[in-house]
Parts: sequence; C-alpha cells; structure tokens
Amino acid sequence: MKISDLKPGMRNVNLKVKIIEVSEPRNVSTRFGSARVADATVQDETGTIQLSLWNEQINRFSVGDTVVISNGYTTTFRGKIQVNVGKYGKISKA
Repeated sequence: MKISDLKPGMRNVNLKVKIIEVSEPRNVSTRFGSARVADATVQDETGTIQLSLWNEQINRFSVGDTVVISNGYTTTFRGKIQVNVGKYGKISKA
C-alpha cells in the first residue's frame, strides 16, 4: 500500500514510510485522560501524509527513520487525511 492509495475511513492500513518532520509534542485531553501527541510528516515515493505519534511513540522515532505501520487506519483532521496507529495497530522501525 502507498500513501497515494489512502482515503478517509480506511482500516487495516499497512505502510512503509520515512519520517521527514516531527512537531513539538503537545498535551491533549482524551476520553482516557491526558496524553502527549506529536504530528509527524511521513513520505513514500507517492506523497506525504500526517501521522500521529502518541506518548512513548514520540521518543521512539525521529526524523530520518523509516517505519512500518501495520493495521493502522485513516481519518480526516482539519480537512486532510492522516494515518493513525491506534491500539490495535503497530509501528516499528524498518
């Protein structure tokens, strides 16, 4: 699967991408309490997309890392498609 194939609302998203930018983490309130989130811009040969990194994921990955996302999903945030790992998905260094 490639970034250009992604559409809002997809499930079982599997991608291999390179992290090209990571925002400063910010604190947010979720229904599970407080959490830290950072927005990573990732790319493959077909384009770029935003990826949300949560809590311990923020420190595990950095700019330049190639990562594999397994069983992720897509959402729309502020009019743009983004990839999320979620509790059933996995993200790891390639």
